[in-house]
Amino acid sequence: MLLLGIDIAFLIEKVILISVILMGSLGIAMYSTWAERKVAAVMQDRIGPARAGWFGLLQPLADGIKLFMKEEIIPDRSTRFLFIMGPCLAMLTACMTSAVVPWGPDYVTASGHVISLQVADINIGILFVFGVVSLGVYGVMLGGWASNNKFSLLSSIRAASQAISYELAMGISLIALLMMTGSLSLREIVAQQHGFWDGHWFTWYFFKQPLGFLIFLVCAFAELNRAPFDLPECDSELNMGYHQEYSSMKLGFYLFSEYINMFISSAIIATLFWGGYNFPFMDKVAAGVHPLLFTLICVMALMTKIVCLILFFMFVRWTLPRFRYDQLMNLGWKGLIPLALINMLITAIAILWIFKS
Repeated sequence: MLLLGIDIAFLIEKVILISVILMGSLGIAMYSTWAERKVAAVMQDRIGPARAGWFGLLQPLADGIKLFMKEEIIPDRSTRFLFIMGPCLAMLTACMTSAVVPWGPDYVTASGHVISLQVADINIGILFVFGVVSLGVYGVMLGGWASNNKFSLLSSIRAASQAISYELAMGISLIALLMMTGSLSLREIVAQQHGFWDGHWFTWYFFKQPLGFLIFLVCAFAELNRAPFDLPECDSELNMGYHQEYSSMKLGFYLFSEYINMFISSAIIATLFWGGYNFPFMDKVAAGVHPLLFTLICVMALMTKIVCLILFFMFVRWTLPRFRYDQLMNLGWKGLIPLALINMLITAIAILWIFKS
């Protein structure tokens, strides 16, 4: 049905998809906090959350209620508008990245209508991700600067320099992948990884770009401010870090945005290197089940990969000690960037040799 030239059914479909992705991201971010505590408890031989609900499952709700009920304080000498804008921008950019992720294959209804499980299939999906991630740094910078607190400012400067350093290596590592895919569209990249084996080699790009994956993964740790790259929140040196002066849900927005970013980053890594929603023998499964069930299985395959990556982020946090700042900068500029350039050169030579032969 068209209204003023707008397909109402398409609009409703996208609104529902956006709502599901947004609510799902918030829900996973909530329970990532619970999972983080449980993982830490297991690795440190503790119990972890156990009082709020069975097995502590209501602990995230208790934390959310606590943040809503806490007094909201804005420092007198802060820049009020930017102080409020900081966590809002961090939360907005965290949620925007999910728009280009293909969460599953298209579902074709009995009437022939195609329902896409991707909010926006743009042909520059990876550039969109990098652009939004770069904007996320402004949320941290605004929060640290507008607080009028020297420790918060130092922390935000650390965050900005760390993000700039590791975005370079991350981008160069992706150039090698894009040379193989020939496309910036995430949907096209997932389609090229169909199944698991094509008769000659694995289809997933992890097996074709293992070094690129390793560089991208390390840079993702730095972009997420996750240990051992959590220098912007280094409480032993800078109190709480860039959100030192925040309280109530403004602080909650910063904390939630980090876990949403971890979820979306895991989805991007799974999409680029681990086949996205593809899984072994998926063609045989598609031939034997209803199309709707097959779509749900593909979504669950992607979610399984995402959960495994999130758990890996958590295991690393509670295993490795924090870097010194000079070590962090040396790794980014003297280690990962040259390594990414070498990987790009090797990939180019391999592609030219394959085409020539």
